[in-house]
Amino acid sequence: MKVLVVGNGGREHAIAWKLSQSELSPELYVARGNAGIWEIAKPVDISPTDVKALADFAEKNGIDFTVVGPEAPLVAGIVDEFEKRGLRIFGPPKKGALLEGSKAFAKAFMKKYDIPTAEYRVFSDFSEAKEYVEKKGAPIVVKADGLAAGKGAVVCETTQKAIETLDKFLNERVFGDACEKVVVEEFLEGEEASYIVMINGDKYVPLPTSQDHKRLLDGDRGPNTGGMGAYSPTPVITPQIEKRIKEEIIERLIYGLKEEGIPYRGFLYVGLMITKEGPKVLEFNVRLGDPEAQPILMRIENDFLKLLLDFYEGKNVKLKESERWALDVVLASRGYPQKPETGKIIHGLDIVKELKDVIVFHAGTKKEGKFIVSSGGRVLNVCAYGDTLKEAKQKAYDAIRYICFEGMHYRKDIGDKAFKYLGE
Repeated sequence: MKVLVVGNGGREHAIAWKLSQSELSPELYVARGNAGIWEIAKPVDISPTDVKALADFAEKNGIDFTVVGPEAPLVAGIVDEFEKRGLRIFGPPKKGALLEGSKAFAKAFMKKYDIPTAEYRVFSDFSEAKEYVEKKGAPIVVKADGLAAGKGAVVCETTQKAIETLDKFLNERVFGDACEKVVVEEFLEGEEASYIVMINGDKYVPLPTSQDHKRLLDGDRGPNTGGMGAYSPTPVITPQIEKRIKEEIIERLIYGLKEEGIPYRGFLYVGLMITKEGPKVLEFNVRLGDPEAQPILMRIENDFLKLLLDFYEGKNVKLKESERWALDVVLASRGYPQKPETGKIIHGLDIVKELKDVIVFHAGTKKEGKFIVSSGGRVLNVCAYGDTLKEAKQKAYDAIRYICFEGMHYRKDIGDKAFKYLGE
C-alpha cells in the first residue's frame, strides 16, 4: 500500500513514524519531509502547498491514501483537489479549513452555534480597533485573522502593547494577507489545554488529551511560538471537563458543520482555556497539533494506518490508549520565533537513538553531506515515555544533554503545570 504524508515538521515525522509501524507495511512517501523523515520514507520534492502538483504525483504513482499534516495545504484546498480526482485523503475540505484559515469565520461560527469562547470584535480599520482597545483596556488579545504559523496571536498586557500589535498587523501587514483583518478578544484566565478529535460527518473519536506550552520561555514568558513542548495525558482535563467539552463544543460544532453543509472528515484540534466557568475555545485548528501530535501518537496503541482507513470509510473504531505518559521538549534555534538561525550542525543524535523509551522527531532539519543541520526555528522534538509524568520528563531532559548545536535553546519546565494537579 502506498501512503503519502504531506508536510515537513515534527508532527509529520511522528505521523510517518506511526504509519510505518502498520501491519499493512506501507510504502511511505513524504512531501517534502526532513532529515529524520527521510530515514523511513521516500522524499517527494513538491511543496506541501502545491496542491495540483501533489495530486498529479498521487495519480501518477498510485498513492492509495494521503494524510495531511499542516494547515496551509488544507486551507489551499488540497482535499477538494484530491477528491475531485477520486483520491483518498484524510483532511477537511477548503470550507471546513476556514475554521483555522480565518479566525473571524471561526468566531462567527462559534457565536452562531453557541460554542463557549471569549467575547470579541473583528476589525479591518486601525483607528476603530485602537479606539476599541483603549475603551476595553488590558490585558487583551490581538489575533491576525489568517494563517501565521502559530505566531499570529498576541497576549497584550498593556493597552500600548495592544496598539503596537494592531499597528504591526493592520498597517505594517507583518503576516501579509493574514493581517487584512484582526480579531480583538477578551483575555481569558485559566489553564490552557488541547483536545483533538477525528471527525467523519456525525462520528467523532477523541484522541488522548494533551497540554502545549506556547510561550518561548520558562514560566510562560516571552512571545507566542508554534509550541515549545507538550505532554500527554493532561490532568487539567478531568472527566467532568471532558464531558462538557464534548457536549458544549464538539457536538455543537458537528451540528453546525452539518447545518452549514460542510462535509468534515479529518482531525480537529480545539485549543482550550479551562476557566472558572468551564472550557472555552481559544482557537480551532483543522489538523493535529504540533508539538501535541508527538506525545499523542506515542500513546496510541492501535495500528494507526488501519485506524485512519477504517474511520475514513465510516466504520466505528475504538482507540487504544497507553497508560504510560509521554512528554516532548522542542529544541529551537537561536532567534526563534522572529529570525531563527539555520545551517548549524547537530551533534549527538546517534547516541540518543540508543536510549530506551526516547524518540527524537525531526522538525527543521536537512542533510548536508554527512551532517544533519538545522533548517528552521523548531529543530528537534526530544520525546520520552514514562510510567509517571516525572519519569517521562526526566528521560527527555537526560537525553537532551547528549544533543547540541550552536544557539540551541529549550524550555526547562515542560510538564511542570501538571504537577499541582497530580499532587507532586
